[in-house]
Amino acid sequence: MADIKHFDPDVALETVVHLFWRQGMASTGIRDIVSATGLNRSSLYSTFGSKQDLYRAALCRYIDKWSEPVFSGLTEDGRGLPVIAEFFTGLIDLRCSGRYAQWGCMVTNAHAGMENDDPEIRSILDRHHEKLRNMLRAALVAAHARDQLDPAVDPDAAADVLVMLVYAINLRSRAGAEAGTLRSTVTAALISIGCTPPDVGTRGGVTSSTD
Repeated sequence: MADIKHFDPDVALETVVHLFWRQGMASTGIRDIVSATGLNRSSLYSTFGSKQDLYRAALCRYIDKWSEPVFSGLTEDGRGLPVIAEFFTGLIDLRCSGRYAQWGCMVTNAHAGMENDDPEIRSILDRHHEKLRNMLRAALVAAHARDQLDPAVDPDAAADVLVMLVYAINLRSRAGAEAGTLRSTVTAALISIGCTPPDVGTRGGVTSSTD
């Protein structure tokens, strides 16, 4: 008789995403996962495989839920710098307030952790990095078309700077950096690459003279 699962794997995986996101892979043991999900080891292994397999599934789930919708929406938005300002506003709000404050980003945490030793995970992280860079580059190209950038700005180089800024915000917020400090850093970074930045304030409070 086939084994019948008496739990929802999707719900269990969502719980594991939060666990790995908050604690990281190295600090999360199977005992932690068993305790958080309420499942026994046999059920976990038979459904998800090893801890490494489970982490990969959780990382992909995180990207699908948290990253992909942002990438898709902002790549298609042609407003230029206001899009970039809104992106960073939302990022700082998420990292510094609410339920997920000081959790950082599961992807950035993986870049800095032992997870990066796994070639399959590195491949996932590389694809995520490229999508993030392309999203920011698309917004910069739109900004260039709207005369929101210094004509000398190279969208490719500027996109690389902004990607590094995203990683820095994720790491610094996890260490307890204040939202106001991070917003000031974003504004300074935009100015440094030849942008005339909209205000980077709280969500819903983004203004721009370039609209």
